[in-house]
Amino acid sequence: MTWQVIDLNYISCQIPAMSEKSNFMDICPKRVGAQLRILRKQAGLSQLDLALITGISQRHLSCIETGKAKPSTGTLHALLSALDAPLEQSNSIFLAAGYAPRYAASTLTAPSMEMVRGAINHLLQTQNPAPAFALGSNWEVLAANAGTKALRGLIGLPPELPEGANLLEMLLLPGGLGDHLNNRDEITSIAWQRAAREALTNSFLATLLEGLPMPASSPALAPNLPPLVLIRVESSQGELRFLSTFTTFGMPLDITVASLRIDHLIPADPNTWKVMTTACEGMPHASRDK
Repeated sequence: MTWQVIDLNYISCQIPAMSEKSNFMDICPKRVGAQLRILRKQAGLSQLDLALITGISQRHLSCIETGKAKPSTGTLHALLSALDAPLEQSNSIFLAAGYAPRYAASTLTAPSMEMVRGAINHLLQTQNPAPAFALGSNWEVLAANAGTKALRGLIGLPPELPEGANLLEMLLLPGGLGDHLNNRDEITSIAWQRAAREALTNSFLATLLEGLPMPASSPALAPNLPPLVLIRVESSQGELRFLSTFTTFGMPLDITVASLRIDHLIPADPNTWKVMTTACEGMPHASRDK
């Protein structure tokens, strides 16, 4: 299993600097309170609900949201954790409250990330012969297993992913994976919609989407929908069908780790399992072990 050495600076938290002339007591508590109130409403919680979850009095929470009280670092951490706030946004709120950003954004190649790389490699390898690959916040492919390489070979693409491979580009640009999907319109529409939501808070991803062709339209829904969306791939062995599911790291304390996800393509029928098993067994050992 090999790792691409990539520049993850775009994952790092980009926090706007506060003006030295800003009046902290006039601006910061109100801004912090407003953001906390928005997060609480997005979570569907009342002030009483959030107070009970965090152990903070409802009155104190109300004062924080209106900007009449400044939360301590412990109180702010408890509120943001209970609201499951993204780590980048948490850093911004800590800074707005006058505290240092709490979460770092390490590169995956850093020594401190060795256990994360090991965990991802383990998850990828245990999925064989089912395809699985790790994605970064911009849908860049960071690592892939033998099942992914076997599937690429079955559809006539080079087994090894090119350097800098990006799943969105592979789905949306001519000559990639999207050309081999029997339900391309359905899958590309789902991918585009998800990426577009993520791009609202990710300028790098927003720029990437601007340079990609947008799917023409969302396909009409069939009268009898399956319980999950199937990815239907046309291969040299006929149609292969997969269910897609994501794995993420629970309780991350690093922005890079929080952005990681592993996409598992689980064979949806016995024939797909058989074809993928045979294809993986027929791969050279050197290629499987990378």
